[in-house]
Amino acid sequence: MGGRDPLAGKRPANLTISAKLLDKARKLKINLSQTLEERLVQMVRAAEAEEWLAANRKAIAAYNVRVERDGVWSDKVRGF
Repeated sequence: MGGRDPLAGKRPANLTISAKLLDKARKLKINLSQTLEERLVQMVRAAEAEEWLAANRKAIAAYNVRVERDGVWSDKVRGF
């Protein structure tokens, strides 16, 4: 129906979770797959941002030194 696979791009993963925590989550009707995926997206984005920053830290520092020394191109154009 609709030609879309609801699991497209997804695959099963086996996890080990505290039995008490799992019982509480199930009792509270927390969707484990959705919750894990949402949190993993956040964690992956944060880790990728940190990697990017680490890889570009030197260039950012050099740019900041140049701007501090020379200003930005629009300094003479801006009216504020």
